[in-house]
Amino acid sequence: MTTTLSAPGTIRDRTGGRHPGLALLVIATAQLMVVLDSTIVNVALPHIQTALRFSGSGLEWVVNGYALAFGGLLLLGGRAGDLLGRRRMFVAGLLLFSAASLAGGLATSQAWLLAARAVQGAGGAIVAPTALALIATTFREGPPRNRAMGVYAAMSVAGGAAGLLAGGLLVTYASWRWVLFVNVPIGIAAALAALIVLPAAAGRPGRFDLPGIITGTGGVTALVYGLANAATSLDGTSHWGDAKVVAALTAGAGLLAAFAFIEARSRHALLPVRLLRSRDRVGANLMMLGVGTAVFGMFFFLTLFVQDVWGYSALRAGVAFLPLTAAVLVASAAATRLVSRTGARPLLLAGAVASAAGLYWLSRLSAHGSYAGGLLGPTLLTAAGLGLLFVPLPLVALAGVGEADSGAAASLLNTGRQVGGSIGLAVLGTVAWTVVSDSAHAAGTARTAALAAGFDRAFLVAAGIALLTLVAAVAMIRVRRADLDGG
Repeated sequence: MTTTLSAPGTIRDRTGGRHPGLALLVIATAQLMVVLDSTIVNVALPHIQTALRFSGSGLEWVVNGYALAFGGLLLLGGRAGDLLGRRRMFVAGLLLFSAASLAGGLATSQAWLLAARAVQGAGGAIVAPTALALIATTFREGPPRNRAMGVYAAMSVAGGAAGLLAGGLLVTYASWRWVLFVNVPIGIAAALAALIVLPAAAGRPGRFDLPGIITGTGGVTALVYGLANAATSLDGTSHWGDAKVVAALTAGAGLLAAFAFIEARSRHALLPVRLLRSRDRVGANLMMLGVGTAVFGMFFFLTLFVQDVWGYSALRAGVAFLPLTAAVLVASAAATRLVSRTGARPLLLAGAVASAAGLYWLSRLSAHGSYAGGLLGPTLLTAAGLGLLFVPLPLVALAGVGEADSGAAASLLNTGRQVGGSIGLAVLGTVAWTVVSDSAHAAGTARTAALAAGFDRAFLVAAGIALLTLVAAVAMIRVRRADLDGG
């Protein structure tokens, strides 16, 4: 991956080759920052709870508030880049994210921090789809875009693991506030660099689809909110039947149905229906939904496993994920080189199989196992599978998309991943805590053994979801190698 970043001449952009390597570096840095922030705060939660006196349920919203704003506003963020100019919105999103990070780090009350996290999510919802759309519009189809997408994919997956390590270091040697402060210089530097190295492009004529914005944003927000509150709690209490969960999920389904009806008839659709006429694109988005479910669940439960079952410190837990990060980088680099030779489908099939096998292997972890003997192998295999998936999926989702629709196509892919993450935490959380509760009530079962049993079941379900992505790849992906090369 270093070669790609340090050799601007190997990547040519569509506008004549102005700083393409530096442009990729800026885009990748922004993507890393947004993804990293989804996990870096998790490590600091106990310290945040003590400092601001959060209750257990209130503390969840330090994470959920970010996820809610991020997931709900992705479609709008992507379309805003199409209409108002991608570089302009990319810079605006970075500055908004940085300002919210500064405000969150200075928070002295619960409401202050939660509001800052929601604004952070809004900034991320602008940055994430415009970053992916900028790759599609800056680098032409074929090897240049493949190499750029390899770097983007590596940041997208490795950022989660890097967040755990960075969070552990900052909490151990500084304070919980620095998990937010760290974004400020990075975001401002990336915004300033973007003005220099990214090609300026005016927005295209058109207007925002207000009915689509209301129903689409509202539907995704309600869905994410309902899923965030649905998971069975540690004591085995199910919340799927709670009034607010049922109401949110019902509202989400109704609003999304209305959104589909509106978009099919709108002249200025937030999500143009023409993007869904490609079976390959629909298949790629379904696969990303499943991958998001598995990835979020894997990071969440692995972090809990090594800390609550094996007694790792936050810093040691972060270090334990370094091999996973390395495996993602290596697999992404390999996929970048192979996709031009083999096409996307073989990589998607191999990645889905490897991910499913790795997650199944993780389901064999025990409370008395060891890192080298029990955790290292399955995490490396899972990470290799994810690296193989995350390069071709965006390529397939953006193949053949006109420049005017690249933001909408990118936001759809990001929305699938984010909603998948919410589904993963809700469904896998329900499975895990139900098994933990049942095991804890069994005579003679230690707490660590009960936790291990619950987390193992969650990994097993995640493996099943990964197999569904394999089914989607087999049944729907037919894209030709020439389609990814601009042929």
